[in-house]
Amino acid sequence: MSATVTKQDSTLAAIEAALPIEPQTYIIGDRPTGLIVVDVVNCFCTIGYVFAPQQPDAQISTMVSETNRLAQSFVAKGLPIMVFLDTHQPGKPEPPYPTHCEKGSGEEKLVTELEWLENHPLATLVEKDCINGFIGAIDIDTGRNLLLEWISDRKLEALVVVGICTDICVMDLVTTMLSVRNHALSPTLKDIVVYAKGCATHNITAEMALQQGLPKTAIHPQKIAHHIGLYTMTERGAIIADTIKF
Repeated sequence: MSATVTKQDSTLAAIEAALPIEPQTYIIGDRPTGLIVVDVVNCFCTIGYVFAPQQPDAQISTMVSETNRLAQSFVAKGLPIMVFLDTHQPGKPEPPYPTHCEKGSGEEKLVTELEWLENHPLATLVEKDCINGFIGAIDIDTGRNLLLEWISDRKLEALVVVGICTDICVMDLVTTMLSVRNHALSPTLKDIVVYAKGCATHNITAEMALQQGLPKTAIHPQKIAHHIGLYTMTERGAIIADTIKF
């Protein structure tokens, strides 16, 4: 084990002790519940794509398989799924990130394991051109919010959220939806649940950032960032689950 890995692990242990989270089993029961899948697309998950790992990554692989398993369970129960796809118009930047997920590039497409959702009657796909899915769900021409309408039409009481990245797109959506709930924009909404094993984030060490000529702000230790994302969401009122039961 390298000195870098040992240092990261010890740092993670200290952060976990200082910022604890207590994952729990979440039981859906007969509560109207929707699954939200955030950005499980080639760009972030499929080896060789721009923001994806360049070699097998256990956290991301687990996220993909758990998302697929959970989605299969939802459709088996007749429960709805909303799928966010990070999608950008070619040539239109999203600062501070380099070009990614341009429409037509293939980067914006669901990973192979989830392609079955593209035409499933219980799945609603929403292309978003920004980090926050709530904002991305706003139709610029009409002002309609597709996410709010999806929740309202189905009178959903709970949302289970999975996807990538835990501390970026997933966290922005979840913290916004907590404010939506508290502001009663979705009157039926009660629980916002983050399935921890169904979430993942990317990894950029200090060495990798230096080699790629990236600024220090690009350094992104995967396990630490994942934990901080989960902690921030639970601190704001989300339920962090290690098991989802029906």
